[in-house]
Amino acid sequence: MTITLASDNAATALPVWTANGGDLDGLPETAKLWAGATRFDAAAGQVLLVPGAEGTVAGAVLGLGKATGTGEGGAQRRALLAGALATRLPAGDWRLDDATGLDSSLTALAVLLGGYRFDRYRTGPKPEDGTSDIRLAVPDGVDADEIRALADGVALTRDLINTPTNDMGPAELEAAARKLGDAFGATVSTVEGDALLAENLPMIHAVGRASASAPRLIDMVWGPADAPKVTLVGKGVCFDTGGLDIKPASGMLLMKKDMGGAANVLGLARIIMACGLKLRLRVLIPAVENSISASAFRPGDILTSRKGKTVEIGNTDAEGRLVLADALALADEEAPQILIDMATLTGAARVALGPDLAPFFTEDGRFADALSAASLAVADPVWRMPLWTPYAANLASRVADTNNITSDGFAGAVTAALFLQGFVEKAESWSHFDVYGWRPKASPIGPVGGEAHAIRSLYHVLKARFPRG
Repeated sequence: MTITLASDNAATALPVWTANGGDLDGLPETAKLWAGATRFDAAAGQVLLVPGAEGTVAGAVLGLGKATGTGEGGAQRRALLAGALATRLPAGDWRLDDATGLDSSLTALAVLLGGYRFDRYRTGPKPEDGTSDIRLAVPDGVDADEIRALADGVALTRDLINTPTNDMGPAELEAAARKLGDAFGATVSTVEGDALLAENLPMIHAVGRASASAPRLIDMVWGPADAPKVTLVGKGVCFDTGGLDIKPASGMLLMKKDMGGAANVLGLARIIMACGLKLRLRVLIPAVENSISASAFRPGDILTSRKGKTVEIGNTDAEGRLVLADALALADEEAPQILIDMATLTGAARVALGPDLAPFFTEDGRFADALSAASLAVADPVWRMPLWTPYAANLASRVADTNNITSDGFAGAVTAALFLQGFVEKAESWSHFDVYGWRPKASPIGPVGGEAHAIRSLYHVLKARFPRG
């Protein structure tokens, strides 16, 4: 089933009413009676189809759950419950009733996001086969093109993460970046294999050299050369065995998502380019597979980074920060106005904030405030974490400039961010996002699987600073 946004069908579209949990008084009488007869209690994300004459459908009711206790940003999060409509409404023209009070842009986006499915590897009939479209009416003032761009960016991120590594290794990730670049007129270049050494990207080479698929740095550039520079760096570890410090089998089950940082920056780049923000965009992705072979880097090795700083390897399973460090150093050399990196970097971030909240680190208070406000406005949650400088001492090495891990196990997300900060000097504003890249439980806006984190909030902030052309 395809979901489209329309502006010419409101008059003929069937209504979707909303109801708070346990409170049906605001519904039309027919819908209220039917809800009572079917014991519909308007739980969050629950959808009830209301019958009309001669077996037709007269409308639908979307449950919003209890209105109390939703906290700051609760109204926006409730708007995302509209994603449940994507899989529950029959084909045809639909509109949300004007009295819902929900944000029209967020509800439209939610329906698009809720319709996402990853069925590339399904060989049998798919649930949507043979069905017609849902056409959702959007009111005047709602930018349907921007909403579609946001949904497409999220879908790209999800698709890339959901694709298994046998079809999404370093070479395939490069192909995905080139396809995206071709679609929007961006220039894409790569440095691959031993050429990484010649181009002074030694830690990317060291981490990826054990794989049958050569390591590489993907470099995408879009927009006028004289526009403000915004650079996105995404961790592209297409699979992580842990290297010689090998993970247990259970720890590898989701390691196809270890390129979730790369997937998120490509999704954000797609939104930026589709919406035509007035900036010069650069996307850098160190794409590697952390494999095991005779050429794998080892615990105790000392690597020299692009920046010249030497790094003792305390654990080969802390490889993401190594490839990011070289890419960040390269990005920093041209002193971008905004430098953002995104990575599925630490389990500590998940322990601290769980799978939904995207932790970020920055010393740019203006950027942090704008991002936090945006995350509430668009229901795309983020949470600022501290760059607590005293913890940097825990990365000390007796034989090198720094170690890639600490020995005490404390504040792993913070120390990983501090490690990366040591490779950034010239950028006017740098922010690091330690994202999960996965939705472990189905929700109205998406099934279990790969997920975009913070990219809608980031787009909102970038749009305010660099308006659409």
